[in-house]
Amino acid sequence: MFKINGTANINAIRVAAEKGIKRFVYVSAADFGLVNYLLQGYYEGKRAAEAELLSKFTYGGVILRPGFIHGTRRVGNVNIPLGLVGSPMQMVLQNAKPLTRLPLVGPMLTPPVSATSVAKVAVRAATDPVFPPGIVDVYGIMRYSEQK
Repeated sequence: MFKINGTANINAIRVAAEKGIKRFVYVSAADFGLVNYLLQGYYEGKRAAEAELLSKFTYGGVILRPGFIHGTRRVGNVNIPLGLVGSPMQMVLQNAKPLTRLPLVGPMLTPPVSATSVAKVAVRAATDPVFPPGIVDVYGIMRYSEQK
């Protein structure tokens, strides 16, 4: 997991910087407390790639940290409508930000966000020269995706 989420992304970031690319958007992951420990290689890889991005793209690096991303997923010939679960959860949890600070369970109350919202913000962050660099959490992703 570290190789895919860390090493591969770090290599992509380094090559982009060497080629003179001005902006780089990286889709990382929100912190989920205990889950971070269970998926240690995944999260360590994500955070290592984030550190590399922030060091190589000080003024043009954007890190998106969504939680659960929902949308329709196609597996073989079957469409799995993850939005049937994710969309209602997003509606309930988007206004429960203070609950995310609860010990142990709080991070798991991070609201889901749609794949469309993440994509919209990623494109804007990559193409809008005044989009601020840095880390955008799930609440920022929801806020930016609603802007015109």
